[in-house]
Amino acid sequence: MKMKKFINNPETLTAELLEGMAMANSDIVELVNGSWIVSKTLKDADRVTVVTLGGSGHEPAISGFVGDGMLDISVVGDIFAAPNPQSVFEAIKLADKGHGVLFLVLNHAGDMLCANMVMKMCKKAGLNVRKVVTQEDISNAPRENSDDRRGLAGAVPLYHIVGAAAKQGKSLDEVADLAQRYADSMATIAVAARCATHPATGASFGDLGDEDMEIGMGQHGEGGGGRQPMKTAKETVEIMANALVKDIPLQAGDEAFVMINGSGATTLMEMYILYKDCVKYLEGLGIKVVANMVGEILTVQEQAGFQLNLAKWNDEFKALWAEPARTIAFYK
Repeated sequence: MKMKKFINNPETLTAELLEGMAMANSDIVELVNGSWIVSKTLKDADRVTVVTLGGSGHEPAISGFVGDGMLDISVVGDIFAAPNPQSVFEAIKLADKGHGVLFLVLNHAGDMLCANMVMKMCKKAGLNVRKVVTQEDISNAPRENSDDRRGLAGAVPLYHIVGAAAKQGKSLDEVADLAQRYADSMATIAVAARCATHPATGASFGDLGDEDMEIGMGQHGEGGGGRQPMKTAKETVEIMANALVKDIPLQAGDEAFVMINGSGATTLMEMYILYKDCVKYLEGLGIKVVANMVGEILTVQEQAGFQLNLAKWNDEFKALWAEPARTIAFYK
């Protein structure tokens, strides 16, 4: 099937995306050096700052979470590709306000290669930077091999947890340790019912046919080994939530955060049904849901499906989540 998207030139997709994003949200962010989405609050920041990197094509993530109380800079690469390490290094230098920089990275091969090179550059330059990696996809590795797990949408609530801590004046070590504790508290699994196409080439990420879904599919069409006939919302959530509860683990008496992240072509109707079913499933296990995110958070173009993210929460996480934030895609 021929790709149908409202674009101009496939070679300028990312540049045009970022220009439009900055124009539409000029009260919150600005576009710097052609590939950095920078919070307008950065210029007056007297605190630890937060920087991340990632390819475009997953909007609103990652740049949609730049602003007051979350990310300070997102360094953007081309479609599904990591940016240039030199660009990320220069962005970190801009972000450094004398209190150090928290560098957050989702675990994907290109992003990690870039991030590791950036950290070497930062060390050589004497910059005070701590790197924390999110790697919560349970579908491609057990928890004891978490270095092999992909980073999914669970990074987004972490942005607000650490952004709030930074605004409170916590030190870089405190903020970085908090980020690691949160990363360790969560788990995510995805399901796809229809695959996406690459917006620059039109190439399909795969074909699930008319009757199947795949539990465990990654953000770029990576297989998850969970292909099976389509199921109802309730049946699908129970399969996925059961796996997450065992992985974290969660048990009766625990408090939890729930995210339903639509992958791009999943309607809000479906997402709210899925959220309701997930809450009821967890309540049946004696687990109390204390916070949530429901909507398109980290997408894969027009892929139909969703990511389910659960995290075990405590009073510290709840208090930080209650702090205000204002970004392109997140207000509270």
